[in-house]
Amino acid sequence: MPARTTGHFTYADWQERTLGPAGTHPKLAHASVTNSFTGGIEATRTTCEYTIVYATEKTGTFTGMEILAGRLDGREGTFVVEERGSFEPDGTVRCAFEVVPGTGTGALTGLRGTGTFTAAQGEPSVPYTFEYVLD
Repeated sequence: MPARTTGHFTYADWQERTLGPAGTHPKLAHASVTNSFTGGIEATRTTCEYTIVYATEKTGTFTGMEILAGRLDGREGTFVVEERGSFEPDGTVRCAFEVVPGTGTGALTGLRGTGTFTAAQGEPSVPYTFEYVLD
């Protein structure tokens, strides 16, 4: 049976650049992001890279990879998650993420799991849930 943990993350840095012609839609963008997680996942200054599709100025989808180094429910190690999500005109961001197989190290070797978060525009802290198993 999977373990379930929760917590929050905040982003410390967001560097975005448009790919291709500016001012048109749909358009592509790339963002380099740094997050800090607290709660069940404790990881400061993560590295995250997103590819973003803006269907309109305020709607779209994204995919990304994020490496988390720190602790999961007290177990130390590193793992990578693949993220897929969308954003709406009201600023709400919804995302599902999954551990990339084989990326767990240290006490997190064999980690598998999935999680979600929903971010509201203007909120500095984003709650997440994560369900996982360790082989």
